[in-house]
Amino acid sequence: MNSLAGKRIVLGVSGGIAAYKAVEVCRRLMDAGAYVIPVLTKGATRFVGRATFDALASERTQMSLFDEDDPIPHTTLGQTADCVVVAPATARVIGAYAAGISSDLLTATLIATRAPVVVCPAMHTEMWEHPAVAGNIATLVERGVHIVGPESGRLAGGDEGAGRLSSPDDIVAGVTRVLGAGSGLRDMAGLSVVVTAGGTREPIDPVRYIGNHSSGKQGYAFAEEAAGRGAEVTIVSTVDRPGPSGATVVRVDTAEEMAAATMAAAADADVVVMAAAVADFRPTDPAGVKLKKRDGVPAIQLEPTPDILAALGASKPQGQVLIGFAAETCDVADNAAAKLNGKGADYIVANDVTAENAGFAHDTNEVLVLASDGRAHSIGLRSKRQVAQAVLDLVVADRDGRADVR
Repeated sequence: MNSLAGKRIVLGVSGGIAAYKAVEVCRRLMDAGAYVIPVLTKGATRFVGRATFDALASERTQMSLFDEDDPIPHTTLGQTADCVVVAPATARVIGAYAAGISSDLLTATLIATRAPVVVCPAMHTEMWEHPAVAGNIATLVERGVHIVGPESGRLAGGDEGAGRLSSPDDIVAGVTRVLGAGSGLRDMAGLSVVVTAGGTREPIDPVRYIGNHSSGKQGYAFAEEAAGRGAEVTIVSTVDRPGPSGATVVRVDTAEEMAAATMAAAADADVVVMAAAVADFRPTDPAGVKLKKRDGVPAIQLEPTPDILAALGASKPQGQVLIGFAAETCDVADNAAAKLNGKGADYIVANDVTAENAGFAHDTNEVLVLASDGRAHSIGLRSKRQVAQAVLDLVVADRDGRADVR
């Protein structure tokens, strides 16, 4: 199904290194059936060529406020668009938009439109965390602008940190959600969904912790998909990343904190997705000050962390759907089946984290879904958003066929 069929989307591309990803965003919007009009800033052409967008999009690239065929191109674009997407959105464009400064065709179009606007920031961490940028983002959110990303990860120059442009999948999913054309046709409207995301951090001392490689991408993909299908979403997350528009985000660090927040949020939820990678063990007695190498190798005694999935399974209200996850390195099916039988979950989503292009930090995944009634569903390699879509399709179908749903 072409979920964006017939939608006129202005794709704004500004001058950041992430502009190369806008080519893929354009292609995926077209694949979804949208009519795409690219608008590039002068700076964008230092990173990508307008000829590329001319070849891929529905219309030739526009760049100038002064057009022989249309004396007011920004007004025409703004009035006829169903949505304006800026990917990447640099600090300059964000600042100009927030301040109402129309210095080029893109910013003039943003100010001239009354269509929904989706801004996808991308910049270095220091810029993203600057108070001026944070203030401009807050201003745009207050005005109803939708923000997608940014993510944490590898940046230009080899640095790591927050500020990386969201994946094309996440950007197109955000546009789809904003336009109300979600993959599930809002078949989760009225449902309350709780999603956990990221890896917990169990302190050894004030500067060190026991953790894992979870990026939170799969959990956030579930949150985005559920929100796109009309659900009311709460995310309990260790990841410093904004949730989908309208979602409640509860920030935690440790397994203990995640347990308390998740149990509270799940009490009245229709669906609980335990996508977080929760540490199994924690130091019994974390040091109050930084441990020093000169004092020798410390003896760290470990104890179990709370088993959140088992606790949820034991207290699961009638009609609630509980989805657990199993990140495995071998014997995936057997380990997943044992977890399903021992935790009281309705589904276990299992994957081999050593598989190529799957597991932690990747944008793609392949999983095995085991259901409590004995069914097994293999979901081949695809984007994490598409994995979330496939799993939630199972949940919706099962809820529709059950008599005990709330």
